[in-house]
Amino acid sequence: MRIAMFGYQTWGHRTLRALLESGHEVVLAVTHPPSEHAYERIWSDSVADLAAENGIEVIERNRPDEALVARLDEVAPDLIVANNWRTWLPPEIFARPRHGTLNVHDSLLPAYAGFSPIIWALLNDEEEVGVTAHKMDAELDAGPIVYQQAVKVGPRDTATDLFHATVDLITPVVHTSLERIAAGGTDWVAQDRAKASFFHKRAEEDSRIDWNLPAADIDRLVRAQSDPYPNAFAFHGERRLRITRASVSKGRYGGTPGRIFYPEGDGVVIVAGPDARTGRAHGVVVERVRTDDGAELAAREYFRSMGGYLTPHPRPTA
Repeated sequence: MRIAMFGYQTWGHRTLRALLESGHEVVLAVTHPPSEHAYERIWSDSVADLAAENGIEVIERNRPDEALVARLDEVAPDLIVANNWRTWLPPEIFARPRHGTLNVHDSLLPAYAGFSPIIWALLNDEEEVGVTAHKMDAELDAGPIVYQQAVKVGPRDTATDLFHATVDLITPVVHTSLERIAAGGTDWVAQDRAKASFFHKRAEEDSRIDWNLPAADIDRLVRAQSDPYPNAFAFHGERRLRITRASVSKGRYGGTPGRIFYPEGDGVVIVAGPDARTGRAHGVVVERVRTDDGAELAAREYFRSMGGYLTPHPRPTA
């Protein structure tokens, strides 16, 4: 088959590499220009560079336009394959090839359509994450499923761990899907819309720690915002403090959420949870922190004495 590829960042790069290895002819690569968005500066392997290295024409666009449509007509692909294309593809694009468009998405659809699915899935304590290839239709990430694969989420996995686990699924998912389409398959699995969920892009506000949440939720937030993602953070007085490693305490601690309370193991317990005042809740053991100047410290080195609070917003010091 003749294939045009739409994609961006490492997800698009891996997809293009899988297409190049598939034996099908890649006739065009369409990608976005580089971005300064925090989440688009990481996992940023270049689709444009890989295409150019392999003699494939590259078009950079933020959104499709008439010139792109005209070029698609000229190269006449049998199929478009998309992964991490960040803006809507209209029907005059996705329905143009005779086999339509295969979209590759890093979740187990119908759950976690939209953006940052691995982070949201980890926050929600899902047991599995994965990659889905589906035929594109007019609703985002909602078309019938051609093929999907899953991996288990380990008890201490970070979003970085899960990124590497799922990005490695792109090649087998793409290859199997292309085989099924090239063989004339049409018996795709309709998504159960009753099980669908749709998530927005992550932003700074989504990394702010609310100490009223249960300790297990805060632990997952820290793991979900692992390097190189923007870290979970709180404020110690007026100083922003990024929490780079944490866990749920073994002991139970009572008091006011956010209180810097007690050394435990390799870290310092921060009181947490909606029922913290009962003394029946676990706290968050903060183990490593990073300041805005880039200094990374063991928590027991940073917190030289107990007392005071970590807060969601800065508080003036006396």
